[in-house]
Amino acid sequence: MILMQDIIRDGHPTLRKKTSEMTFPLSSKDLKLANDLLDYVRNSQDEDLVEKYKLRPGIGLAAPQVNAEKRMFALHLTDEDNNVVSFVAVNPKIISHSVEKTYITAGEGCLSVDEVIEGYVPRYARITATGFYPDGTPFKKRLKGIVAIAFQHELDHLNGIMFYDHINKNNPYAEIPDSTPYDRS
Repeated sequence: MILMQDIIRDGHPTLRKKTSEMTFPLSSKDLKLANDLLDYVRNSQDEDLVEKYKLRPGIGLAAPQVNAEKRMFALHLTDEDNNVVSFVAVNPKIISHSVEKTYITAGEGCLSVDEVIEGYVPRYARITATGFYPDGTPFKKRLKGIVAIAFQHELDHLNGIMFYDHINKNNPYAEIPDSTPYDRS
């Protein structure tokens, strides 16, 4: 089980490395990592487990965040229609995206970043993504809203990019052209 002490923090060199494509079939070690990533985000949304294990709640976790240079991440969240979206993406890619942008009005956070970094993080409002599930089955997903935002956040981790790299340094709350704000409340 992944705990907070297993998640590396901002400044660790692995967080700035671009991961390489993984090959299938995944090794038993990589399959275990995929399950552990998904278990963490699920567990981190269970109040009893959060309290028992001192977990920080999250909706996504990428392999580099546990110091594994693997091209995979897990997402577990509820979309705008109240559907649970829960999967591990291996070798994910964005193959198309909207012109329209979005951003979370309260800003983004990250399990690898302990402090609050204020500012808008521009993301595509809608994306079409491809990749593979850990068993090697390919997927193609059309994502929007919070799920699209989370997918882009985690994909950035696989490319050595942190969410705050996208924030306007001179004006963190500058209006983002062609965007619709996303309010998580």
